[in-house]
Amino acid sequence: MSDALRVLAHAKINLFLRILARESSGFHQIETAFALLELADELVVRRTAAGVTLEVDGPDLGPSEENLAVRAARMVLEATGNRFGVHIKLTKRIPVRAGLGGGSSDGAAALHAVNTLAGNAVPRHELLHFAAKLGADVAFFAGGAALAVAWGRGERQFRLPAPPSSPVLLAVPSIQVATPDAYAWWDEQNRTPAPRGPVTLDPDALSTWGSIGRLGGNDFETVVFGKRPELRSLFERVAETGPVWVRLCGSGSAIAAVYKKETERENAVQRLGEKNQAVISTSTRQSPAPAPSFDEAFTPR
Repeated sequence: MSDALRVLAHAKINLFLRILARESSGFHQIETAFALLELADELVVRRTAAGVTLEVDGPDLGPSEENLAVRAARMVLEATGNRFGVHIKLTKRIPVRAGLGGGSSDGAAALHAVNTLAGNAVPRHELLHFAAKLGADVAFFAGGAALAVAWGRGERQFRLPAPPSSPVLLAVPSIQVATPDAYAWWDEQNRTPAPRGPVTLDPDALSTWGSIGRLGGNDFETVVFGKRPELRSLFERVAETGPVWVRLCGSGSAIAAVYKKETERENAVQRLGEKNQAVISTSTRQSPAPAPSFDEAFTPR
């Protein structure tokens, strides 16, 4: 058997996002729906003698110690007695600080990959607990669903069947938005937020992109667009290309749009061009994320 695993870490979009309250701890209670995209980072996780090392093919992600994939790997190794270490080669394809969940997805992928190398010694429920400790979005990615409604900090989830795969355009501007900044901006404008209950969804509210397009929006849009007017302008330009659904991705800064046909998406790509933003073509996933697979490029030592 190989001593290395290859796993994809898919991006996500938030179909809607409501900020319900700010806890005394500083965390925020949210309500949202996550959907997976085909766009994905790739991790190759190889068994080593000890420790956790990270190699990144892509942009500078900052200190390795803070990387969610490294922290996730250490959690599993510590839980299984540190019997071995891992080297993680991370190929970044998901833009950073764009609201697409790339770092969180990397963390979830590392949890599953290292646990697989450890013979699945950590039970699934404990692995999902690790994910929730790492971050709100990590819990969704670790769950493996293609679509889920989430509450709390994002760790309470209800899985639903995903609608058919549809073409997606991601407009990624050069400016980035850090999630803590976006929450701080929301707090500035909502010093005494009115109590809000959960949204009531019909059973088929998330069954088609037409019905999803009629759902509420993203609470971050008002505050982020107020602080970054160029993002509002980009949102309006994307909306003018005729998508069935368009939203700010999470806390930003990317704008995502879903189209009925690939030709409509490609026409939108041509219209948007490369003016101050990258344009990525991808699609939504209808099936859950695949499990890690052994990488035959590596052989046991």
